[in-house]
Amino acid sequence: MEFMSNLQRGLDEQKPSLFELLSEQQLAGLIPPSLRYLLAVATHRRPRYLLRILNSFDEIYALLMLAVERHYLQTYGGGFTENFYGLKRERVLRIKGGEAPRASKAVPALMREALRLKERDIWKNLAIMVGLPYLKRKLDESYDIHIPQASIIDPQYNRNTLPPNATLRERIIYYYHWFLRNVYPSINAAYYFSLLAFNLAYLFDNTKYFSPFLWLVGTRIRRMGQADYRAIALAEQTPVPPTSRLGHRPGQTNSIWHPSTFLSIVYPRLLSSLRLLLPTSIFALKFLEWWHASDFARQLSRKATEGLDLPPPIVSGMPMKKAPHSISRDDNKNPQMTSRPLNPTTNTVSLSSPPPNQSPASPPPVDSLSSPQPHKPTPPISSTSHLPILTVPAPTPQTSSLCPICLGAIQTPTSAQTGYVFCYTCIFKWVDGVHERQEVFMAHGGGEERWGEEEDDDDDEFESPDEGERGLGREGKWESGKGRCAVTGRRVLGGTDGLRRVMV
Repeated sequence: MEFMSNLQRGLDEQKPSLFELLSEQQLAGLIPPSLRYLLAVATHRRPRYLLRILNSFDEIYALLMLAVERHYLQTYGGGFTENFYGLKRERVLRIKGGEAPRASKAVPALMREALRLKERDIWKNLAIMVGLPYLKRKLDESYDIHIPQASIIDPQYNRNTLPPNATLRERIIYYYHWFLRNVYPSINAAYYFSLLAFNLAYLFDNTKYFSPFLWLVGTRIRRMGQADYRAIALAEQTPVPPTSRLGHRPGQTNSIWHPSTFLSIVYPRLLSSLRLLLPTSIFALKFLEWWHASDFARQLSRKATEGLDLPPPIVSGMPMKKAPHSISRDDNKNPQMTSRPLNPTTNTVSLSSPPPNQSPASPPPVDSLSSPQPHKPTPPISSTSHLPILTVPAPTPQTSSLCPICLGAIQTPTSAQTGYVFCYTCIFKWVDGVHERQEVFMAHGGGEERWGEEEDDDDDEFESPDEGERGLGREGKWESGKGRCAVTGRRVLGGTDGLRRVMV
């Protein structure tokens, strides 16, 4: 690797090696997921303020990088991560070979100004540095969401057809999905193939451009020289604010919040300070990576959690198990209970033996010796329609490997936002409201649910003979669970788009 990086040193010392450029590209690609992860962690603590920012992360990140990259291109001649590696961008001369080696050695300062990016070149480079990655991320995200959904669902349940009276929005979505299925894979393959071809050509000194997009805008990446560092040091000198000069108008101030002071001094210094923040954040991330992978951190976390008895989670709307029947303090006031003999071996009251003043043939009192009634599960109630919601029993430790809906082995595990895992096809159809169990239950033909048979008698009381003959079912009396979790009955935000596949 050292040999390959030093191949071009005898020919052009300012030409960076391929491995420098690949390292810079990897560093630039690690910044968005790192910031997204930190924002997601902060959103768990303050969802009221940060949830909208997290949902629009790609757009906000693109706008911020547009401002940062434009400042670095104007001030340092290169991008944010390129400046970290001591690289810059310059225009290619419109001469034979694109090089002027004698002029570069004789007058490097003049050559730097001649090759410096103009305002038009800066916007072209911003298009391929910010706009192109943003477009690529959005297309990849749409492809990852739409294509598995279209391939896993049964062929007879395919919604990728254009309705006859489609609106403009439906037509745009239909053609966009068609583009993702049929055209985008070929464009994506051509994108990576062109990058590979230019990388190989750049490695063997057959081209001056690292990527095809640099060739389109007529820009190449070079190492920074002494003239560049002198120009940067001169540009970083603190300019004299206009309000500090003699003869300024009364009422003017030197506050940093003044618009002219902020734009001329604070804003450039704030963006330039990111040069120190980048290596500091890299060190912090490496330290956190070591911390979570080391045994020292595991021992500390194990000691911190010793002795903690966490209660089971409680979900509102789910039936709660009643505690077993026990004798309360108020029972001591009952003379029948206090007069019972104690068991000498266990020192407890025997509920099976009658009290001394009562004959064995007489039945025990109903209030004191009534057996606990079995608890009937109650369905969750909708807060909007006030109707019971159809749900399925929650999985037990013995059935945790089975799908709660189809009661079979989980195929393509998919979790809802409540944390329960189902088959992808089952939960997709359930949230869409077209699952077989929902249709049978709502058609008044299902008794396999927990409360299907129990509620039949109650429903029949409100049905007229004509309604029973017409077979109206449970429409208007129950909710089928459409758009909700199949176990808890809670709303699934985003519908079927809110489902997430589980990688096992």
